[in-house]
Amino acid sequence: MIIVKEYRGHIRNWEALCKELNIDASLKREAREEEILIRAYQTWGCEMADHMHGMFAFALWDEEEKKLFCLRDQFGTKPFYYYETADGQLLYGTMISQIMEKPGFVKELNEEMLQLYLSLTYVAGENTFFKGVKKLLPGRYLIWQNGKMKIERYWKPEFHPDESKSLEDWANEIHSTLKEIMPEVKTADEKAESFLSGGVDSSYVLAMSDVKMSDSCGYDEARFDESPLAKETADILGRENSRCRITPEAYFDIVPWVMYNMEQPLGDASAIAFALGCRATAEHTDICYSGEGADEFFGGYNMYRNAERYGDNLKTFYVGNTNIMKEDEKKRILKKYDPDVLPIELAAGIYEETEGLDPLTKMSDVDIQIWLEGDIYLNVDKMSTAAGLEVRMPLTDRRIFDIASRMPSCYKVNEEQNKVAFRTAAAKVLPEEIAFRKKLGFIVPIRIWMADDRYNKDVREKFQSDIAEKFFNMEEIQAIFDEYVGGNSDNWRKVWTIYTFLVWYDEYFVKR
Repeated sequence: MIIVKEYRGHIRNWEALCKELNIDASLKREAREEEILIRAYQTWGCEMADHMHGMFAFALWDEEEKKLFCLRDQFGTKPFYYYETADGQLLYGTMISQIMEKPGFVKELNEEMLQLYLSLTYVAGENTFFKGVKKLLPGRYLIWQNGKMKIERYWKPEFHPDESKSLEDWANEIHSTLKEIMPEVKTADEKAESFLSGGVDSSYVLAMSDVKMSDSCGYDEARFDESPLAKETADILGRENSRCRITPEAYFDIVPWVMYNMEQPLGDASAIAFALGCRATAEHTDICYSGEGADEFFGGYNMYRNAERYGDNLKTFYVGNTNIMKEDEKKRILKKYDPDVLPIELAAGIYEETEGLDPLTKMSDVDIQIWLEGDIYLNVDKMSTAAGLEVRMPLTDRRIFDIASRMPSCYKVNEEQNKVAFRTAAAKVLPEEIAFRKKLGFIVPIRIWMADDRYNKDVREKFQSDIAEKFFNMEEIQAIFDEYVGGNSDNWRKVWTIYTFLVWYDEYFVKR
């Protein structure tokens, strides 16, 4: 007998699986997906995820073999954590809070993670800020039997460039594949909306969907506000648009709630705006689409245009999308510094896997395996769940990645443009000015708000708190803050990263 002990996710190809596994397709979603997990495990065992599309993390108990089987999807869209107790028990779940509530858990800070966090602004790799709590990394499964653990990797990103196709061939394949995926993203009786920024990813998803309402975030500060571009796109596509106006007061007020529900600190300023957007959207829908994945798969970040210039030097410094503090600065500001704890070590194995491939592919693979899992997908999962919203990401799909894995880098990035083939595909359903619009990113006016004394009271207090005194050399972090307020705008990310850690620590080790 197989029992589903833990499951979060959405299985896209459920209709095909129901047919193949002889499951009643009329079952309600929860019962249907549990039955898919059980039958898929009975049929394919450890290879079951090779047959599934979607986002998922789960634990199955095999009563006959007294064996626990846990699995996380290929890209890590849903989290999964585990913890071994002092008496040899395994605690596990898709939320750290589930593990913390169980007998045998001892809450201790893993201070080593702070050193990595100050560079990356998120928690990368298998360790967490809670000592002993580990992440099951993407594309892995865990078996626990007779008190022993085994972790195996069942999938990893692999790249095999195919030089035989033209730009139009690649664009056609992207477009036809997304056309195949979109009907799977929701059932006919489900109603969904779609997040919409000024960028091509969310615009393409909206254009390919049948949703009637799009949801955007906006600010009073015009140079940061993408919502007018989003409204323009919605109007062109004949869809409605709902705008969540984010004020500095609302932004700073929600930071503790975000850090608590994130379960680990996250120094991505857009996460706060996303949380507010999720809460606003959850007021009128249960399901919302979002466009994550395309930037990493198809070369969407501006830094990728420097890939050839970086060359083989990448492996000495590139650890993903963010690297805001170097080792000499961390050594100066931290009371405890370990010279052996280096962010680049997280990427060392990835560089071994991509040996012989071009620099853009190496950068992309680092971001797919480290940044996407540690920042983007964590943010989407935790904030949507806390808001009572289910976010589905049509572009994060193995079938989409399969195209990117075969596409030569020249069709991803050239001297003039990022995501060349992807934008060409999007132009089949979007006006060219939208499909080829310059990437703005989900920018937030935090860099000006945090320097304003009307809004930065809690930041100042945290920088002068007993918590800060515990971890940092106070004069050094105060100098970073003072430089930022004095006009060194480059320092805002450093201030924000320190602040989010202090807020998170307050939530988990002081208030609770």
